[in-house]
Amino acid sequence: MKTTLAILTAGVLMSGIAFAKHNKQYDYAKVIEAEPITKHIRISTPRQECWDEEVVRYDHSGYRSATPTLLGSVIGGAIGNELGHHKDAKRAGVVVGALLGGSIGRDLGHRAGGQGGKYYTTEQVCKTYQDYHDEERIVGYHVLYKYRGEVYSTETENHPGDRIKVRVSVIPVEEFSHPQRYRY
Repeated sequence: MKTTLAILTAGVLMSGIAFAKHNKQYDYAKVIEAEPITKHIRISTPRQECWDEEVVRYDHSGYRSATPTLLGSVIGGAIGNELGHHKDAKRAGVVVGALLGGSIGRDLGHRAGGQGGKYYTTEQVCKTYQDYHDEERIVGYHVLYKYRGEVYSTETENHPGDRIKVRVSVIPVEEFSHPQRYRY
């Protein structure tokens, strides 16, 4: 009976110690001070500026007349025919005159707007710039709090207010100093 009572008493005490080691409770402590923890950061803000700008455009899709080239070829051929004195020279003069007249006629047609008209238009042009400024931001708080007459400190992400929740653990000061052996 004595052995059974000793085993039962030891078991109750051991379970009490195990319970006490893992027994966690919560309470509130008074906040004495909460100092902000700050960090300097650089902020980039995009800014867009737009303006109207006159630009040159060319119209390559319109009607393209062959009249200046043909007319230049005919006139150049006639001049070449008049300048040649011999039969072979007249033929060569007609060919050279026609080619040269056609080229001159084509160039005159381009200048007159016959092929690919040039025009001006206004378009909006925009450019994005980055504006920078430094800013001080609160990244947390260094908190001093008092619980049961003792002062403690911690860091929190948010301001705790007037009180802070604390976890209280109950741990025995002294464990068995003379462990006993039990037979089963």
